[in-house]
Amino acid sequence: MVSDFRKKKLLHVFNSFFDRNASGSIDKSDFDLAIENISKLRGWSAGDAKYKEVQTALLKIWDGLQSRADVDRDGEVSVDEWISMWDEYAKNPSAPLEWQTLYCKFIFQLEDASGDGAIDGEEFSSVYASFGLNKDDALAAFRNMSKGKPNVSWSEFQELWKEYFTTEDPNAPGNFIFGKAKF
Repeated sequence: MVSDFRKKKLLHVFNSFFDRNASGSIDKSDFDLAIENISKLRGWSAGDAKYKEVQTALLKIWDGLQSRADVDRDGEVSVDEWISMWDEYAKNPSAPLEWQTLYCKFIFQLEDASGDGAIDGEEFSSVYASFGLNKDDALAAFRNMSKGKPNVSWSEFQELWKEYFTTEDPNAPGNFIFGKAKF
């Protein structure tokens, strides 16, 4: 059984980042919208190599998500299917599904706009602002996530990622990796 606290976190990711068309479920069109949003944020057009890289990565993530979470095979991932899948992850976070690992890496690389191997507060808050979150809240979330440090490395991010999807502690730094300051 997923606690109310963890459910709120899972729904934040579902609603803010995956269900881009606000249909109440996740389908391929949500990923097409995410590709467009991210490309717009970075200034890439459809023919650019980076655009194609993002498109390839996100469609691979969609394929993995759909194949594992879409239990009823209707072409959509419902809220219940989403929560169930992440509950399974929380039982053994050291053995993520391939798409979950790809998504973690994708998010880190998206946030590390400079490509220097670390995320800083400006990079972090700019990404979340492009997804419609409040930039000041995202900066506050970054300060919590980074424990006051100026940046977060890839290895730190991976641990924070696991924490987000597994912890019941509302003050855990991992709770802030998706730009929200409070749950």
